[in-house]
Amino acid sequence: MAVPRKTMLVVGGSGVVGRAAIEKFGGLDDWDVIGVSRRPPHGIDGATLRSLDLLDSEGCASAISEMGEVTHVIYAALSEAPGLVSGWRDQQQMQRNLTMFRNVFDPLCRAGTLEHVSLLQGTKAYGVHLGVTPVPARERWPRHPHENFYFLQEDHLRDAQRSAGFAFTIWRPQVVYGESFASPMNLIPAIGAYAAVLRERGEPLSFPGGVTGLTEAVDADLLADAFEWATRSAAARDETFNMTNGDVFSWRDSWPAIADALGMEVGPDRPMSLAAEMPRRADEWAAIVDRYELRAPRSLDAFVGDSFVYADMLFHYGSDTVRPPALVSTIKVRHAGFDGCIDTEDMFRKWFDRFRARRLLPPLGH
Repeated sequence: MAVPRKTMLVVGGSGVVGRAAIEKFGGLDDWDVIGVSRRPPHGIDGATLRSLDLLDSEGCASAISEMGEVTHVIYAALSEAPGLVSGWRDQQQMQRNLTMFRNVFDPLCRAGTLEHVSLLQGTKAYGVHLGVTPVPARERWPRHPHENFYFLQEDHLRDAQRSAGFAFTIWRPQVVYGESFASPMNLIPAIGAYAAVLRERGEPLSFPGGVTGLTEAVDADLLADAFEWATRSAAARDETFNMTNGDVFSWRDSWPAIADALGMEVGPDRPMSLAAEMPRRADEWAAIVDRYELRAPRSLDAFVGDSFVYADMLFHYGSDTVRPPALVSTIKVRHAGFDGCIDTEDMFRKWFDRFRARRLLPPLGH
């Protein structure tokens, strides 16, 4: 008996989460995959990709009417303000993200074919951007008393479910690492470009941050595995789950493994703001792309986006004291049946290997 085909719509397909989701479901036999984003993702096969401005309500409605019966959605689109932090508490930015969500979600609900929605949030749902939070953060806590577009989107989702009858899963991953260009929050190209410039100069890989403590990470492929699990698990229906790789790490202790993955020696600490320093080295990056005939953009901004700003934050640049960690519990998703995990240092090795294999970073041994 033939298995009915399902159609997954990935919104935000050019981002680190969306790209991993497209590749995951595009590799499964019983799924058709559509990826939409303002910038079509690079180098993906097995999916229908189209450019779509999520702020254009008429354009979204028209595009969705042409997609046929969309049964599943992963909503991973995000609008961030330049510099990141200023937009996290900005009302206009919150409404912008809600509008984007509604412009896609409302016509999908009207079509009446939705079965399951995965909605991305993050640890800012616990107020980690506002101050110290208890450790570990748990999904069962009452909603943190601050305004956040996560909550605006979630409330709209729950209101729509009452009449449309689909299931949903809300995800709160820690920092996600994977493949993307010009993302506001993806340290793989940021670290990779920083390392490539130093290596080309014959310099070791110096840690550019301040005093760091414990943190957590999420591999984008692991998150995509969790999305697939949620489409077939009753235990994921209408639930909220934290997601991590399953371990904790510190940047300082893992820096030697990162350096080794990039074919470099660890140098002495050299505190610097990558957001301030790396744009000055844009010509050096362009020369590296030309010399090694990389497929990465010659424009450093087109490759890294605002992720140097994010790197300064995660590396605690300018900090001389250990900050309290912002860690989350993943017991709930494991009790529900998802047991995927990956060693975080292995994750870094995997992504740097993949970037080299796709000629997005220079080869080892040059």
